[in-house]
Amino acid sequence: MIPGKITDYPHHYELKTRWKDIDSFGHVNNAVFLTYIEDARITFFYRWNIIEMKKSLIVASIKIDYLQQIDHPSNLIVGQKISRIGNSSFDIQSTIFIKDDPKPAANAVVTCVCFDYEQNKPVPVYDEIKADFPLDK
Repeated sequence: MIPGKITDYPHHYELKTRWKDIDSFGHVNNAVFLTYIEDARITFFYRWNIIEMKKSLIVASIKIDYLQQIDHPSNLIVGQKISRIGNSSFDIQSTIFIKDDPKPAANAVVTCVCFDYEQNKPVPVYDEIKADFPLDK
């Protein structure tokens, strides 16, 4: 899981830290990093038109590496890309950058499963997701 540079990610989600994100040590709490990654991941739902019970996603796993602290206030960019495609699952690599800082603050891999809630079972990865997987991998 190599974070890379912001230019390595075709999808960017920008956000700002909030006062409630900081902990008693004055930096963004580690658990909040996952919220930032989740907020960014939701943009894919709209991109892929995943808005119904028959065509949905579930998170199977998240691995995150914390690389540097984030102070408040900060402007952030979450870079995202599809890094792996399986039969019914795929990975989204998400890296949090502090705007104008080339060093990543955190890097995560989120494994998602394409899921049909009506049938209560995994389904093959949707074509919309495959289209976002870089062919030069």
